[in-house]
Amino acid sequence: MATSPPRKPPAARRSTVQSAGTSMAVLKNLAAMGGAASLTALAARLGENPSKIHRYLASLVEADFVIQDPATSRYVLGPESLAIGLAAIRQSDALTLASAELARLGEAHDLSCFVAVLGNQGPTIVRWVEPVHPVAVNVRVGSVMPVLWSATGRAFGAFSRTAALAALIDREWMGATPAQRALLPDREAVDALLREVRALGCAPVRDVLLNGISAVAVPVFNADGGVAVVITALGPSGAFDPDPSGAVALTLRQGAANIGKRLGYGL
Repeated sequence: MATSPPRKPPAARRSTVQSAGTSMAVLKNLAAMGGAASLTALAARLGENPSKIHRYLASLVEADFVIQDPATSRYVLGPESLAIGLAAIRQSDALTLASAELARLGEAHDLSCFVAVLGNQGPTIVRWVEPVHPVAVNVRVGSVMPVLWSATGRAFGAFSRTAALAALIDREWMGATPAQRALLPDREAVDALLREVRALGCAPVRDVLLNGISAVAVPVFNADGGVAVVITALGPSGAFDPDPSGAVALTLRQGAANIGKRLGYGL
């Protein structure tokens, strides 16, 4: 009859867990230092004795998570660490992550949500999540949203500074209707609007693009600090609260932060 391997005593198990935790701390701090550091610098960052950190580095070198550069004696992330990083990158596609987050938000809060990317023609809807009671609007996947007159566009305009986006803003403002021009009478008003959106961290609108429809949009940042996508929630103005400090905006900002973290923003 097969016998189970002897279990480690509690003290040994705790020691194993602590060793694993220290090894992970060494790897995380090495990555935070740009993926390469001397033993002295790494130990100082960790606040540990260099001899202790050297023991952990030796184990990580043996497992190919770290290698030591023979020319500089500095420790750098090894092939096993790179393999893990590449696997994480493959799972960190912005659209995939945003779609999963929107599905969660839509189900938990009964929201109509969509994801937009900045395409050649402007902010373009690429994913849409409907709640149990969908909102009747004439925009769907593939629709291009105006920069100045939609929550989605304003989020891109405020947080994504590109020459192409600036040209879109110029073209939209020059072609504005009298009613739109009353909202943004000059370029100073446009700049003030985008500054306000940046200060709020989101772009709320009420009856701007579509009469009777309110929305709030939030940017999702990637590892480089650029805008990967914008996520937007919308609903009937009488029932949907786009206030930047309201529950919907706070929920959407938290969702965007969750996605951004998975993309490496702020790490």
